[in-house]
Amino acid sequence: MILNHIWGLYTHPKKEWHVIEKRHESLSYSLMHILTIALIPAICCYYATAYIGWTIGVGDPIKISVESAKIMAVSMYFALISGVFALAYLIQWMAKTFDSKPDYVQALELAAYTSTPLFMVGITALFPVLWFVTLAGIAAVVYSIYLLYAGVPIMMNIPEEKGFIYSSSVVTCGLVLLVALMGLTATMWTMGFGPEFVP
Repeated sequence: MILNHIWGLYTHPKKEWHVIEKRHESLSYSLMHILTIALIPAICCYYATAYIGWTIGVGDPIKISVESAKIMAVSMYFALISGVFALAYLIQWMAKTFDSKPDYVQALELAAYTSTPLFMVGITALFPVLWFVTLAGIAAVVYSIYLLYAGVPIMMNIPEEKGFIYSSSVVTCGLVLLVALMGLTATMWTMGFGPEFVP
């Protein structure tokens, strides 16, 4: 089953990381996990922005046209997938510094399962109230970082002390990647690719 590690990552993460490390599924398995789980935020955000509308404080909900919502959902889907692949590349690239030699599939597994809470929290977009989605997003980021710190020593087969520094480096690179994606989005909006708002 494609999503069989998700429950374990929430209930007993360290034990589940050991299971993932022992199995080392194929590239296609990791790819199917990423492609499936990335649908959650894309579909939920599409529905919320086009049909429910976002509430920011008082006032009427803010909606965008169905066409704009489709374009944004597809763009978001591919941006999330690209972000996971870029993070996997950074994980593999930095491994040499910490005396680890993972192949790309191992790095992709770590990136994919670490990103899972961030993708799954996309379901909160179905209740599109800014403060609620923000709090849920912060909780998902915190849990993703915890999964990363728990998973790096196991997946990369390095001591926990090195794993802490390695994980901190990955978190820093992940934040830089996130800021870069946000900057690209802002640039696209200023170039006229922003959404069409509807009353």
